[in-house]
Amino acid sequence: MSRKILIVEDEAPIREMLSFVMEQHGYQAVEAGDFQAALDKIVEPLPDMILLDWMLPGGSGIQLAKKLKGEDFTKNIPIIMLTARSEEEDKVRGLEVGADDYITKPFSPKELMARMRAVFRRVAPTALDEPLEVQGLKLDPVSHRVTAFDDRVEMGPTEFKLLHFFMTHPERVYSREQLLDHVWGTNVYVEDRTVDVHIRRLRKALELHEHDRLVQTVRGVGYRFSSR
Repeated sequence: MSRKILIVEDEAPIREMLSFVMEQHGYQAVEAGDFQAALDKIVEPLPDMILLDWMLPGGSGIQLAKKLKGEDFTKNIPIIMLTARSEEEDKVRGLEVGADDYITKPFSPKELMARMRAVFRRVAPTALDEPLEVQGLKLDPVSHRVTAFDDRVEMGPTEFKLLHFFMTHPERVYSREQLLDHVWGTNVYVEDRTVDVHIRRLRKALELHEHDRLVQTVRGVGYRFSSR
């Protein structure tokens, strides 16, 4: 399942452009044109990110950000403010109410995608030091060890990062492009098919106790890590 991005923007042409850009990059776009419509769209499954315009009918983006960050149900949803207001004081206000980033109109799709990826990297749980375990497969980020029912599993550093990402983001489908962004980073230029090579290596490493079946191919879309 692709990441869900809620676009809160009152100008229809900008909203439609943003939706098009999101879908081009493998995200699921959900649109809202005003304050109340945005609230109505924040339902399970929650958005993975909100692109939030400053000026909205029915209330400001600042008010909406403050409300969302003040409630346990929605406080962890990252927010990027989109606005024509470029004064430093306005930027500070947006960040003070809990926005994760701020981008001034007009902006290019390329800049927006780079900002989104940076925010996703900051809020992703891949930095957690807690050991992870799924069906006897254990990964310890601190000691950098992987075991399968206490048997040591040898793998390269990229396969380790890939497995760590999968184990912290189970049951979701990621395209090759998304995996490149999350595991390799946005400043590394490698081919999409590089992902396939490392997926094969990861599966090979996990064959010992048949944990290779956890890394599943979703035809035409990408890969997911699933115990189902």
